[in-house]
Amino acid sequence: MTEPLMRIEDLSVQFRVAGRGLFAKSQQLSAVNRVSFDINPGETVGIVGESGCGKSTLSRAILNLIPAAGGTVHWEGADLGTLDKKSMNALRRDIQIIFQSPLASLNPRMSIGDIIAEPLDVFEPELTRQERTQRAHEMMEVVGLRPDMAGRYPNEFSGGQCQRASIARAMILQPKLLVCDEAVSALDVSIKAQIINLLKRLQRDTGVAIIFVSHDLAIVRQISHRVLVMYLGKVMELAPSNELFANPRHPYTKALLDAVPRPDPAFEKAKSPTLLKGDIPSPLAPPSGCVFRTRCPVAKPNCIRVEPDLTEPSPAHKVACHYA
Repeated sequence: MTEPLMRIEDLSVQFRVAGRGLFAKSQQLSAVNRVSFDINPGETVGIVGESGCGKSTLSRAILNLIPAAGGTVHWEGADLGTLDKKSMNALRRDIQIIFQSPLASLNPRMSIGDIIAEPLDVFEPELTRQERTQRAHEMMEVVGLRPDMAGRYPNEFSGGQCQRASIARAMILQPKLLVCDEAVSALDVSIKAQIINLLKRLQRDTGVAIIFVSHDLAIVRQISHRVLVMYLGKVMELAPSNELFANPRHPYTKALLDAVPRPDPAFEKAKSPTLLKGDIPSPLAPPSGCVFRTRCPVAKPNCIRVEPDLTEPSPAHKVACHYA
């Protein structure tokens, strides 16, 4: 059995939130609550859920960009939480991130060629300027940009082209793990498909593992090998992609899938989707027991008293529900 590239165990992230009013006490917000999963070489794990469920916070905590309140992240056997700053910076070349806004993540004062080559300045300083430029041009061709565009600035590119440049910057060091934090949410439908196909091709050619954060289940289905469903900072379900979409166990997952439109008018007219009532509770005051119970269509009294554990009703399929 292949050893996981990264192992996340009981990872939690908490923030202190200032109280409202002059003398109000600050409160503790639990953004991520004891999340555990593995990432294997060459695998894509999709992380989905409604806005505010903790997806992006989880991805940043995994990369040690924000401090974790508890739990561990092991990278090839090493605990990232115990590494000093120098050791952590050395690992950055193997773990790269692509952000949601392609234009905002690029320095407007640098040309695209210099932006893509910048990681080489940090991690491969022995290269000459000509060698760095050549590597940047080669990477531009890989992601679908012409090398003669290298002298242009980000404001001269479309959103899709800027995201291609962000991918080129992340991949020029040939990382082992790529974190895509809502990497296609700011793009239109046709460009989304192109970027997804580009990521799949890069994974096939390089073997890079991907954590793909998104609220769009249709996109996640196209790219992910496994899918992790989050709600209010907790894992609701974790399963292989095909199994989760064919046989969702958690009521929240079923509701998310029902909300995905299909290009079939007859099917859309005939289906009776599961509609969630109410709003997401405040993470400052989460419900007792199961955090999803206030919106769950099958909640029972036991859900109020007892928090469900993440159990495995079938191989490789985990779900946190008393009645899954």
